[in-house]
Amino acid sequence: MTTFLIGSKPLTISALKEIIENNYTIALSENSIHNIQKCRTFLNDKINRSEAPIYGINTGFGYLQNVEIANEDLSQLQHNLLLSHACGTGERVPNEIVRLMLILKIQSLAYGHSGVALDTVQRLIEFYNHQMYPVIYTQGSLGASGDLAPLAHLTLPLIGEGIINYKGEDIKASEALNILNLSPLKLQSKEGLALINGTQFMSAYGTYILLKSHDLMNWANAIGAIAIDGFDARIDPFMPHSHAIRPHPGQIWVAQQISSLLEGSELINRPGKQTQDPYSFRCIPQVHGASKDTIDYVTSVFEREINSVTDNPNVFPDDDLILSAGNFHGQPLAITLDFLAIALSELGSISERRIFQLISGQRGLPPFLVKNAGLNSGLMITQYTAASIASENKQLCTPASADSIVSSNGQEDHVSMGANAATKCYRVLNNLERILSIELLTAAQALDLRKPAQTSSKLNDLVSAFRQTVSFNSTDRILSTDIAEGIKFINTYKLFN
Repeated sequence: MTTFLIGSKPLTISALKEIIENNYTIALSENSIHNIQKCRTFLNDKINRSEAPIYGINTGFGYLQNVEIANEDLSQLQHNLLLSHACGTGERVPNEIVRLMLILKIQSLAYGHSGVALDTVQRLIEFYNHQMYPVIYTQGSLGASGDLAPLAHLTLPLIGEGIINYKGEDIKASEALNILNLSPLKLQSKEGLALINGTQFMSAYGTYILLKSHDLMNWANAIGAIAIDGFDARIDPFMPHSHAIRPHPGQIWVAQQISSLLEGSELINRPGKQTQDPYSFRCIPQVHGASKDTIDYVTSVFEREINSVTDNPNVFPDDDLILSAGNFHGQPLAITLDFLAIALSELGSISERRIFQLISGQRGLPPFLVKNAGLNSGLMITQYTAASIASENKQLCTPASADSIVSSNGQEDHVSMGANAATKCYRVLNNLERILSIELLTAAQALDLRKPAQTSSKLNDLVSAFRQTVSFNSTDRILSTDIAEGIKFINTYKLFN
C-alpha cells in the first residue's frame, strides 16, 4: 500500500484526489517529525522559564484570557477545552469530509508552529489510516476562532471521549482505542487549543466541493454538448474567433472542449438551422467559462489554505516567539465559498434553461420529448424538478460571509460564518449534480429522437453508456428512479480529464 508523507511536498487538490481515490495511508516525513519535536521542546522550556502569562497556554480562552492557570492544571485545562467546545448539533458531517478534516489537521500541525506533541499527531494519523472517523455535526462553528465545535468533536477521541464511526458502525471512542490497543492521551499545555483552533472544517468542505466541482465542470460541458445536438443548435458560438477577441481563460477552455466533443457530428454540420440559438446554448462558453474561472480561482485560495498553519497562538522556536494573532479567521474561505456557490448555481441555472428548451416541442422535437404526448406526459415534470432545485440554489447563494455575530462577550467581535458558507455550498453542489442528471436524461432523449442522424462518436459513446443504465423513455414511468440512476452514472462513469 502506498504511503503519502506529510510534509514531503505541498498538498494540492489533485494530490488529495490521488490520496483518497487510491486509499493511500499517510505518515509524517522526517522533516515534519523534527519540526514538531523542536517546537514542543521549545514550548516546554518557555513555560518553565517564563513567569508571564502566555495566551492559551497558561491562561483561559477568549473572554477568559486574563485568567491565569497554574502549571499543575495545564493538562486539565486542555482536557476541559475539548469537552466544553464539543457542542455541535445538526446533521452529521459525511465521513468523506471527516476524512479530509483529519488529513488537513495533521498537515497544519506538522509544520511545527502549533506546539503539539508528536504522539498527538501520530494518534490522528492512526485514526486516519484505520478509517476511524469521529462523529461531527454541521452546526456550531462561526468560522473564527476557527472551527471550534467541529474540531472539538474531531479530536475528542484522542482523550477517549466522543463517538467514532468505524466500518459503518458508531462506537465509543474508548472502544476504538481498545481496537488500536491504545490509551487515551493526556494532553499537554497548548495542545487542546491547537487541536480545536483552525479552519479544517471549512477547508475540508471546500476541498471536497472543489474535487467534485472540477469533475462536474467537465460533465456540464459534455451534457451541454449532447443538448446542443439534441436541440439542433449551431456550432458558430464555439468557434475560436469570438473567444480570441474576449480571451477569458475559462471561456476559451469551454469552447475548445465542446468543439472537440462535437467534432465529427452529423447533426452539428447539417444545413437549415435557425439563425441563432437561445442564450442557454449560444452563451455556454461565456457562462460555463465564468464558472470554470471561479473554480480555478477558489482552488488557488484553498491550496494556499491547506498548506498553512491556522491555529493560535503560533510558536516560532527560531525567533523565541509565541504570537497570538488571527490565522484561524475563516474570511478568505468564507468569501470564496460564497463565490463558488454562485458559480456552481449558475451551471445549474443555465442547465435548467436548456432542459426547458429541450422539452418545449421546438425544432422538430415532440412536446415533452415523448412520441405520444397527451396520453403520455413524457419528461414534462423533470423541468419542474430542475426549476425547483435551481430556485433553491439561488436562495442558498445568499452570502454567509456578509454576516457576523459577536461572540465571547465581545472579544470575538467579527466572525466569518465560513462554516455556514461551506455547508451551504455543499448543498448547492449536490443540487447541481441533480440538475445535470435531469439535463442528461432530457438531452439523451432528444438525441435519440434525432435518429437516424448521428452525433459525434465521443458523444455517441457517452450516451450509449448512459443507455446501459437509463433506457429510452417511450411511455410514462417513474422518473425519480431515472434521475437517481443518472446521478450514479455521473459519479461512476469515467468521462475525461
